[in-house]
Amino acid sequence: DCVSRPIASAPHAWIDVVERYSDDRFKTLKRTTNTSKCLNLGSYNYLGFAASDEYCTPRVVESLKKFSPSTCSARVDGGTTILHVELEACVAKFVGKPAAMVTGMGYVTNSSVLPVLIRKGGLIISDSLNHNSIVNGARGSGVVVRVFQHNTPSHLEEVLREQISFGQPRTRRPWKKIIVVVEGIYSMEGELCKLPEIVQVCKKYRAYIYLDEAHSIGAVGKSGRGVCELLGVDTADIDIMMGTFSKSFGSCGGYIAASKEIIEYLKLSCPAHLYATAISPPAAQQIISSIRVILGEDGSSRGVQKLTSIRENSNFFRSELEKMGFQVLGDIDSPVMSIMLYNPSKVPAFSRECLKRNVAVVIVAFPATPLLLSRARICISASHTREDLLKALEVISEVGDLVGVKYFHADPKKQDDGRVKMSPMTQSLRKGTRSVNSSFPNFLEDDSCRITL
Repeated sequence: DCVSRPIASAPHAWIDVVERYSDDRFKTLKRTTNTSKCLNLGSYNYLGFAASDEYCTPRVVESLKKFSPSTCSARVDGGTTILHVELEACVAKFVGKPAAMVTGMGYVTNSSVLPVLIRKGGLIISDSLNHNSIVNGARGSGVVVRVFQHNTPSHLEEVLREQISFGQPRTRRPWKKIIVVVEGIYSMEGELCKLPEIVQVCKKYRAYIYLDEAHSIGAVGKSGRGVCELLGVDTADIDIMMGTFSKSFGSCGGYIAASKEIIEYLKLSCPAHLYATAISPPAAQQIISSIRVILGEDGSSRGVQKLTSIRENSNFFRSELEKMGFQVLGDIDSPVMSIMLYNPSKVPAFSRECLKRNVAVVIVAFPATPLLLSRARICISASHTREDLLKALEVISEVGDLVGVKYFHADPKKQDDGRVKMSPMTQSLRKGTRSVNSSFPNFLEDDSCRITL
């Protein structure tokens, strides 16, 4: 009952969650006609484009009338419209590359492009926490795959040195091609890639870099151009730039941006371009329009305001969670943050209690994460107001006390009279009264109960 919850609205700051019930102890769930209005902390709507927009929506509706919902064809047949050509030029200019190719699905972009980029005799070196689409793409390529410790450039260098020294298995011939695959923001950790250091290592050993910016493009950087802009990396040093449109741009699909030669090669060999139905024209128009808003080409400053809001909201929310005593993963400026729950039995409890209080959160457990590293993943949006975030923090703090997932000492907040402000659950714990959580250790008091990664 904690997954696949149907919604009956756009994935905006607040959503209508369809109520369900079970009469067989949750073996099956049945939908009702009732909905609950919940604060949305789970959608990837980073810049707030998923709901109706004053600039984007009218243009999307017009494109729907002109082009229909689908091209009903692959790009190489009858599926390339003037919108697709315009979109690819717009994306290439936005990310700072000579050319781009768009596909109808972000997951497929990784899983279908990687096998085409590298053939027998090649080597893929992948971050240990890369997304499943990258893992499947690497496996589908049929080449040798090696893994380096998450976001550790020094270990990447060790792996590169070892693999270059020994060469291909059995024959010991030099590798024909080496591709290092990393993500801009890691979706389960909210951590920024140590891209400048990784670029230096790859330059030293002449390895290609494949950068997945699914969660970073549009969401970080002064003008929303991703981790390269944020961390001061020249896009010319990144060989392949991949991203998706289902997060910051409020649409669907994915893209590959690279040199003109690479893009021409992919358009002749990538299955996602040759055989899959082209991205929907209205979806393409949504992406074009949202990029124009981000860049201020709509004649307003809303793009700058959205980028400022997502940064301020993310940093405020993360800071407050840490002050409450939660173990929070993620870097500054990242809109993705994970509240570590650890205990598998606390995962459904946390989700259900938040939903009771009209806050919708996403919980992640095995097999998506290791068994004892379960978490609640929070995604912040520019559409969230400060009142929305304060409401969410109040609920999460209360549920954290109830379930017992505050693994660090809280940072005391002084009231006007100088007293420490505590929630009723925390007060009952400190008084020693029996409560729902009294059977668990008091993590707010006992240093021995701290859990560190």
